[in-house]
Amino acid sequence: MDEIILDFEMKLEASYDAMLRKFATTRTGRANTSALDNISIDYYGQQSPVKQLCNITIPEPRLIVIQPWDKTSLPLIEKAILASNIGVTPENDGNVIRLPFQPLTEETRKDIVKQIRKMAEEGKVAIRNIRRDANDELKSLEKTSDITEDDLKMGLKNIQDITDKWTNKISEVAKTKESEIMEV
Repeated sequence: MDEIILDFEMKLEASYDAMLRKFATTRTGRANTSALDNISIDYYGQQSPVKQLCNITIPEPRLIVIQPWDKTSLPLIEKAILASNIGVTPENDGNVIRLPFQPLTEETRKDIVKQIRKMAEEGKVAIRNIRRDANDELKSLEKTSDITEDDLKMGLKNIQDITDKWTNKISEVAKTKESEIMEV
């Protein structure tokens, strides 16, 4: 039973971390290098993440500067950024690419908050699915008489308490992200 609960907690943590990565790539109107996480280019026949090919800095709150180590990759990086649909138009001066993040309009902020709420709900659904699987494992142990009925009740309660803790964490992170986005 302890093994099931430990496995359950590991799955919850992995699900939570995946949701945090999704949150990090969400546009907030501020420059954040995580916007470049999913962008890669075909660099000498191999797909390479942009972050591995450049020096990336944030000199101002609304500006990312990308300076590739190989200047011949500038057009490829620019094209990949345009294709990625991160909502920023790159400015290429031949040496660096600048990504100016425009302030978000009220309507855009509200749309992004809706996306955040949707991601948070998806995270909670994933946690509830993991809970269901763990509960089913415990119930099958009780059916095969590997654990007693009291152990089952205690295990189910323990799993529910852990589930509540993680869903609350998701709610807190979502609220923090929402306030960050709505901040002008």
